[in-house]
Amino acid sequence: MSSHGPITARPRIAVAGATGRVGAALVGGLAYDAVDIVALSRRGSSSRLPVGTNIVEIDFDRPASLLDALTGTERLFLAHGTSDQQVGNEIAMIDAAVAAGVSHIVKLSAMGPPTRLHPFDWHMRVEAHLAEQAIGYTVLRPSCFVDVLARAKEPVSKGTWGGTAGAGRVNLIDTRDVADVARIALLDGQFLTSQRAYHLTGPKAVSMPDIADELSSLVHRPVPYAHRTPEEHRDVLIASGTGEMVADLLLGLDRIFLEGVLAETTTTVAELTGREARSTSRWLHDNISGFVSSSGSLAV
Repeated sequence: MSSHGPITARPRIAVAGATGRVGAALVGGLAYDAVDIVALSRRGSSSRLPVGTNIVEIDFDRPASLLDALTGTERLFLAHGTSDQQVGNEIAMIDAAVAAGVSHIVKLSAMGPPTRLHPFDWHMRVEAHLAEQAIGYTVLRPSCFVDVLARAKEPVSKGTWGGTAGAGRVNLIDTRDVADVARIALLDGQFLTSQRAYHLTGPKAVSMPDIADELSSLVHRPVPYAHRTPEEHRDVLIASGTGEMVADLLLGLDRIFLEGVLAETTTTVAELTGREARSTSRWLHDNISGFVSSSGSLAV
């Protein structure tokens, strides 16, 4: 796929999920392109978006608001925060896009096998609905976002980090790389009517012990990763204030990490963007301050 496909006039691109990490990065990237952007949000505003962004508030309880927001739109980026309403809301957005005459949808999905684990099964249901539509689409299936490690900042700083992933390997991907690929998919006018999917990963699979070693080097002290049973880890998560659904999602991710389900490495990011995907090591360097306790030290 090329980012130099023909673009006539200024296509209108809607970004659903614009306040999420991928959506916000995508809006920022598109701001320099010859397109008109409308950011769709259930909140109507966000500090994550560039000043002056055209934000349209939508309400999934009012399907007409989705159709109104998409009228005149040529291309749609579709993302949704992980929740038990995700399937219904994404399907409603797809139906509104079809009714509004949108030419191409870029859907943010997830890489993984057929499974009953959330949110992978939710994405499969939405993809199945999208496949039934007479519309062009690009499905982006990233491996697990490296941002999931942000949940480890406080436990690492307190020396209580752990989980059930063992030494299983996972190829984590930076959300900025996903946004970069989404931008290309939206701008590529040559493939408006095509239907395809891409698997996106970082440049190398890592394990939680690997990450612990990297953090140890960065903060100049040992960073342990405690190996727990699912029951033990669930108790720790709940005691820390994590909700039941999120705790189950995190345990499901650890199981997938342990089994190496997302250890695959693809070169798709490099092929589409012209540069190598950002590494887990780079993300840790960029975000290391959050892993250091108030009395800790930080590598220079």
